[in-house]
Amino acid sequence: MRLTRIIVAGLALYCFPGCKDQNNPVDGESPSNVVFPVRDVSYQYHVQVLFDQACNSASCHGEGAHPSALKLTNWGNTVIMTPGVVIPGKPDASTLVLRIEGRGAIMPPYGNLLNQNQINGIRAWIVEGAKNN
Repeated sequence: MRLTRIIVAGLALYCFPGCKDQNNPVDGESPSNVVFPVRDVSYQYHVQVLFDQACNSASCHGEGAHPSALKLTNWGNTVIMTPGVVIPGKPDASTLVLRIEGRGAIMPPYGNLLNQNQINGIRAWIVEGAKNN
């Protein structure tokens, strides 16, 4: 019985190392190439660049016509114009974090999701006060 478990576990590791969980993508599968630092996240150099690459198409959260009133085109639109999307210091209360983590309506709704580094980076930026830096 023990030998069987070891063989099954070994086969699982050997045969399925590349299996991908759509809700937990690995680095490199994101619609953006932005890599976030662990701390001192810059809105200008990290967050907005990510939004521009992954979120701001005409059909999503850019300047064009789209189903959402949220426009992620600048800090003011993201933090001030749509209350509750980003609550400085409170990532678990921020709708943006809930959506990118897949709690509720997941964002982006199609295509590749943000990778864990990017999700952690958005969380860090919010924890650090969601500054316009």
